[in-house]
Amino acid sequence: MDDDVAGDSAPLPFRKAVEALRTARLRPEVEIEATRPPQRLAPHTFALEAVVLDGEEELADGRLVLLHDPAGHEAWQGSFRLVTLVRAELEPEIATDPLLPEVSWSWLTGALEARGLAFEEASGTVTRAGSHYFGGLADRVPTTQIEIRASWTPREGLGGVPDTAGHLAAWCDLLCQIGGLPPVGAADAGVVSLPLPQRRGPQPH
Repeated sequence: MDDDVAGDSAPLPFRKAVEALRTARLRPEVEIEATRPPQRLAPHTFALEAVVLDGEEELADGRLVLLHDPAGHEAWQGSFRLVTLVRAELEPEIATDPLLPEVSWSWLTGALEARGLAFEEASGTVTRAGSHYFGGLADRVPTTQIEIRASWTPREGLGGVPDTAGHLAAWCDLLCQIGGLPPVGAADAGVVSLPLPQRRGPQPH
């Protein structure tokens, strides 16, 4: 990892926020690793990539970027910002539900609220896209993907450091839910997740 990203040259609040991300305990279905962050969004950045697995099958994937501007940022209403992209494949009939965008967005805010996390200035988009195949690819089953792009400002705590470990755990909850897995402890709470896509063998490119 470049020292300019999260090393000794970075401000202490940012280093503490990154260390919390690196040491957070997450759901076993989630595989996560640090990746090279974007360099021009803020003076200090750190990024993670994750996939949700069911055995060897990938159910969802995403990227979470922590931004920090010690001087503060007017649009963020704070000095930290979290930016994310999550996506998963859906059954085509589920993707036609007119309430899907609203429900998907509520998963993000609901995941943060369920863990008691304070946040502000949440914004983003929910996109659903379908692919139909023709000609030499006509034997492929149509696919539909949902994608959530969002950002929000985590409220800062003592020492100006937000609870990044909590926000990461909530983000992983979102990833699991969009991938079709129920929230932890929700089996008896009547929580319903999206049906998983039908499993298919490898498709030719």
